Amino acid sequence: MAALAHDRAGLDRRHVEGWGRGVETGGGGALEGVKIALYQPDIAANVGAILRLGACLDVAVEIIEPCGFPFDMRLIRRVALDYIDHVNLHRHSSWAAFQAAPERAGERLILLSTKGAVRYDEFAFRRGDTLLFGRESAGVPQDVAAAADAVLRVPMAPDMRSLNVASAGAMILGEALRQTNLLPGDRHER
Repeated sequence: MAALAHDRAGLDRRHVEGWGRGVETGGGGALEGVKIALYQPDIAANVGAILRLGACLDVAVEIIEPCGFPFDMRLIRRVALDYIDHVNLHRHSSWAAFQAAPERAGERLILLSTKGAVRYDEFAFRRGDTLLFGRESAGVPQDVAAAADAVLRVPMAPDMRSLNVASAGAMILGEALRQTNLLPGDRHER
């Protein structure tokens, strides 16, 4: 099921058919897992941390380019370590390519933003949701925000601007996986 493909820089990346962790259903089909999408990330170390998070929690990670740094797996591997070999990573050349991908059909796009009106812990996540994180320096442009089905925020102490994207991602992803019973081990531990 897993096949190696080469990205534009000629580096190997893992591509697994389907997205996220398939969960068996009574009908023999699979339900989609929650996914993470990074919109034009600025900082290679944050991408590495999120790839490691995706590997450890069995969540696909999509990167919407262009990145604010040369996409070099050696830089990213410094943070992701050997976990990077276990993540389902897909790169999109642009926002338009991300939107046009066949796996977008039927998914909800959940934007995480400091401008969000709804707290993440008060939101009802569903299987198949894609959690979209904006650029560390600027978030997302208005057209990207307008495409979101919901815009969520992490509540913070007064006068604080934002959390690191990987820290916020871990908090929100953990809640989404908890709500959807998709935390690793859920099927075997409960």
